[in-house]
Amino acid sequence: MKIKKDDEVVVIAGKDKGATGKVLRALPKEQRVVVEGVNLIKKHKKANQASGQQGEVITREAPIHVSNVAFLEDGKPTRIGYRFEEDGTKVRISRRTGKDI
Repeated sequence: MKIKKDDEVVVIAGKDKGATGKVLRALPKEQRVVVEGVNLIKKHKKANQASGQQGEVITREAPIHVSNVAFLEDGKPTRIGYRFEEDGTKVRISRRTGKDI
């Protein structure tokens, strides 16, 4: 998966198309990412009288498929590729500009 935590991304498909945000979590096994302020859901928490907790409605981000987001570079969406340096290290690069990410 080419999108990592703390990357700035834009949503390119779905109900939040056009929204931008930072990746909070990457879930590589499910090929999903959690993006700040995108795909918000409401989760109802049940009250527990024994411990004195009240019921509440929590709004939080849900995972979105990685194919529905694109990496942002200089405010424009771009694809990500890889290049191997001479010393053998693997480096992420921008397909649009060719620069290291």
